[in-house]
Amino acid sequence: MFKSRGDIVYKCTVRLLEDTEILECEFHPSYKGKFLLEHVCQQLNLTETDYFGLRYVDAGGQRHWLHMAKLILKQVKDASPILFSFRVKFYPPNPLLLKEDVTRFQIYLQLKRDLLHGRLYCTANEAAMLGALIIQIELGDYDPTIHVGNYVTEMRLLLRQTDTIEARIQELHREPVEGTPGGSGGVKGMSTQEAERTFLKIACQLDTYGVDPHPVKQDHRGNQLYLGINHSGILTFQGSRKTHHFKWSEVHKINFEGRMFIVHLNYPEKKHTVGFKCPSGAACRHVWCCAIEQMLFFTLPSSSDACVYSGGGLFSWGTKFKYVGRTEREILERDGLLAPRDSQEEGSTTGGKRKASSVPATPSTPMTGDFGYSSLPRSTHSAPLEESERDPDACNGACLLSGPAVDIALACCDHLRPLDEPKPPALPADYRLRESFEQSSSESGATSGAAGSELAPSGPAAGGAVPAPRPFSLLRAFVPSFALAWLALALLALLLFETDWAPLRPLRRKPELLALRTHYYAPLKDYFKRKLLELF
Repeated sequence: MFKSRGDIVYKCTVRLLEDTEILECEFHPSYKGKFLLEHVCQQLNLTETDYFGLRYVDAGGQRHWLHMAKLILKQVKDASPILFSFRVKFYPPNPLLLKEDVTRFQIYLQLKRDLLHGRLYCTANEAAMLGALIIQIELGDYDPTIHVGNYVTEMRLLLRQTDTIEARIQELHREPVEGTPGGSGGVKGMSTQEAERTFLKIACQLDTYGVDPHPVKQDHRGNQLYLGINHSGILTFQGSRKTHHFKWSEVHKINFEGRMFIVHLNYPEKKHTVGFKCPSGAACRHVWCCAIEQMLFFTLPSSSDACVYSGGGLFSWGTKFKYVGRTEREILERDGLLAPRDSQEEGSTTGGKRKASSVPATPSTPMTGDFGYSSLPRSTHSAPLEESERDPDACNGACLLSGPAVDIALACCDHLRPLDEPKPPALPADYRLRESFEQSSSESGATSGAAGSELAPSGPAAGGAVPAPRPFSLLRAFVPSFALAWLALALLALLLFETDWAPLRPLRRKPELLALRTHYYAPLKDYFKRKLLELF
């Protein structure tokens, strides 16, 4: 009468890289993400599947990559209808090294989309050449009897397709390719495969190749910044200009705290910590997962070297990530483009496996002028950015990049001056000093109880003599008060660093508190977390 859970079939739609092409797929509740991706790749005759992924948007408008090792239904449980987008997830550093033409064609389609949506930013001359190559691939050689008028206008190639660029694209399409009779640097005479390879060669050399811009916090000047992650590392952009590039070889650890995405850098002279304020906690977790995946895919020698990576604050212990799938080196070794590692080299690499936790283990030194950030202002932590649009391909910020607000931890916090040890007669005044630490009213009760115990008789005296007063004990007098004081400080620290309470935002932006969090609070919290995990 009733269907078992295994008999239920769910339907989903997968949008391909060509907007006009979709796939209708079915899956059972027990199917994982790998099944759906392999099914889509099989329909496209793709065997080099490791570079691709399926993306979806949750009910809150946040984009996600479908995890290959988790149940499909569990990841899209709130989505109705279930819609995925087939996209390039890991852009190969040199797409010309791919084995199969069909894989290169899918990379071409993705880059064509990136150019249209503004993610693949380039100069006007580069945009005209890329546009002319697209025309050559899709329309073939220029034919004056067929290609009449402004035929480029009918094809949407660029985000900002002006008349000037369209005229230049038409001119390049009419001119013969360089090296042929009358050739002047155009594209006429190129075969489809040659034009596609030339397109990929130009695109993969651009700074924004493989970059999916993530909006991060605006600075106090109102300049919107974007964060990009690709095979070369983590990049920051402002407008159309690349401002910083943190290579994977320089990245020591990646973590996030609430809405703050944190990158720990290792340089020969010192360590550095850079933070980026994301629009929301969900967006920050997405950036963290993307960064971890990109770093592991392009840097790990083998997927077996990957551990379970954890991130987040004290209340985000459940945020864990496990990398699945092959790495780039394994793919190149399989295709014969890299010599396989010998056993000795493999043993040495596995010995240097990354730590399982991405939380910083040691405090980092402050940023200094020689790092290149002396001209960057500290973030003002203004209001969050608007939520990302539902379209998973939409470029947040029109013509690409206007990039990340960078919060730099400055070591300018003063050392706490130790309180002088109070004398017994001044005991009540000393307890009043604790009010600056926002002690609760229970502290006064504890102190009065302690004072009363000091005046109580210690026991019956021989011969009816008046009992001697109990000797003053510094331990009994001050340990409870110190315990309450530290408890209140701990609660205040949790309220200040682990919540996003609006009244505390101005205080949280203070450079002294930023340095206190980076150099003392985060390492201490990490230490206690490790100890608790070891116990349980």
